[in-house]
Amino acid sequence: MSATVRFRVFALIAVITYCVGLRAEQGKRPGSIKGNSVKPTSAKKNRTLPFTIGRETTYVTGPVDKDGYVDYVTALNERLRRGIKPADNANVLLWQVFGPLSDGTTMPPGYFHWLGIHQPPEHGDYWIPQKAFLEKHQGLAPWLFPKGSVLNVKRAEGEMWQAGGGPWGPRDYPWIAAWLEANAKPLALAVQATRRPYYFEPLVPAGIGKDALGLGDANLPNAQRCREVGDALVARAMWRLGNKQVQDAWQDLLACHRLARLVGQAGTFVEMLACLAIDGDANRGDLAFVGYCQDARHALACLHDLQQLAPLPTVADKADLSERFVLLDAMMGTMHWGWDWLIRFGLDGKPREDKSLGDRAGELALQGMMMIADWDVALRRANGWYDRAVAALRTPNRDERERQLTAFARDSRALRTDMRRRLAHPAGMFLRGPRTYYGETMGDLLIVMLLPAMEIIEHTAERVGQGQTNVRLAFALAAYRADHGWFPGTLQELSPTYLAEVPLDPFNGQPLVYRPSTDAYLLYSVGLNGQDEGGRGYEDHPPGDDLSVRMQPWHPIAHFDPTGPLARDGWKHLPVYVAVGIVVVCGLLLLRIVYRRRRKASRVRSTKD
Repeated sequence: MSATVRFRVFALIAVITYCVGLRAEQGKRPGSIKGNSVKPTSAKKNRTLPFTIGRETTYVTGPVDKDGYVDYVTALNERLRRGIKPADNANVLLWQVFGPLSDGTTMPPGYFHWLGIHQPPEHGDYWIPQKAFLEKHQGLAPWLFPKGSVLNVKRAEGEMWQAGGGPWGPRDYPWIAAWLEANAKPLALAVQATRRPYYFEPLVPAGIGKDALGLGDANLPNAQRCREVGDALVARAMWRLGNKQVQDAWQDLLACHRLARLVGQAGTFVEMLACLAIDGDANRGDLAFVGYCQDARHALACLHDLQQLAPLPTVADKADLSERFVLLDAMMGTMHWGWDWLIRFGLDGKPREDKSLGDRAGELALQGMMMIADWDVALRRANGWYDRAVAALRTPNRDERERQLTAFARDSRALRTDMRRRLAHPAGMFLRGPRTYYGETMGDLLIVMLLPAMEIIEHTAERVGQGQTNVRLAFALAAYRADHGWFPGTLQELSPTYLAEVPLDPFNGQPLVYRPSTDAYLLYSVGLNGQDEGGRGYEDHPPGDDLSVRMQPWHPIAHFDPTGPLARDGWKHLPVYVAVGIVVVCGLLLLRIVYRRRRKASRVRSTKD
């Protein structure tokens, strides 16, 4: 059978299936679906909703729009905003820090209504992003513009990473020092925002009606912008540490920790990953700071500050609410607005003219299935996946939790493989019938599109959490050394004077590896793979999976020279380059002398002959 004939057969099957299903649906009376408590309020009074509202299907019972479909945008934002006033919302102040979006786009009108504030004015003393600052002041960092006008973003990020890892002075990173000074006012307001107790970020899609692509299309600009503020706070802390402003440096690090936890109060995995990244950078700054604690009281005060921080958010809470609502909202949009909405949502980005006959036949098959599918089945399957993920994420025993997450990831990959197989044979999907199978297929299609990699996010949270544990142990060890003049022989000696209880390694249930010397130590967890790799982490060569703290021999803060060049690439290796150059030149001169003498001797011998 040729491709054209197959296409016509599939198209005919899709049309017949649609007509039969439509006739069957028209024979039902409105509201005849069992358990459907929603009565359409629009002019389409004879339209029957293709789903049932309930805990197992829609998860929430309202609110609903004028056509009777669940309004997940309102339902989610009401839950996220519950009990939060604008005066307590750190995000309100952060909009005064950042101002309008720098790319010229605007937030949806309902966004600021949910925040309870007016949109910030176009001009003001707002935050200056790194990229915009560097492009305007190229002379401060000409080495970041190797092609004259194109910023080497990767190298700029590398310098920011180095600036957050230890004390430095203006000679080391002049552009970072100038950028921090230019952002002094907005950074002070950002620190003030971190002292607020709550963070509410509305999820509002652009567009209205079928032009709105649901919660999955909501713009979340402040997640990335807060990451840059976190980088600035850690870099300024290290700058202040280099200038011996120890207390101010610590306050910047604490502000960074508070900012991470505030961003983590938002709903989505995107914001949670931003929270983990910000807190991970703050942990790295803490480890650079701990070597400059001046006495035991100072180290214990810092440890107390860290212990008073709110806990980091859990992956299970995000999955159980916002991420679940994103998937259910996509299903609601597909039911409400049909195939064109699903295509714009992201099902297939290929233009129609680039699609083969098989692709178009598959589209017709899916359209026919969408019109007559049992959407209750699709909704139940979506909730089933999230119920399973949340149950696994909330399992207290890590070994059992890891086993369940591994099985979840394996089954989700198998579902993707099966979905590709089904989409490759659209006629087979029709022949399988009935409506329940169509509902399974449509549900699986959207699940494959939107189900996040839960295990990866959980592993990231575990790594950052263990980094936080390592930092607290480092401050306790610093206090012990300040009191005794040496580090303890075992971690158990820290309890109960410095720590109420010494934690175990969560990845293998054994004590953390601790190897002290007279004035240094190595402390590490075996990491996610559970293998002891001698403390090697991602930044080591060869890389490992261990989460380590390497405390080098003790250096009092007075020994640090804030005016000396420490880290800028090229300059710190200049003496080595000069020495190598001199050796090479001298070697070439010596070779030339030897060559000329041998050549002269050869001429003399030939003349005598």
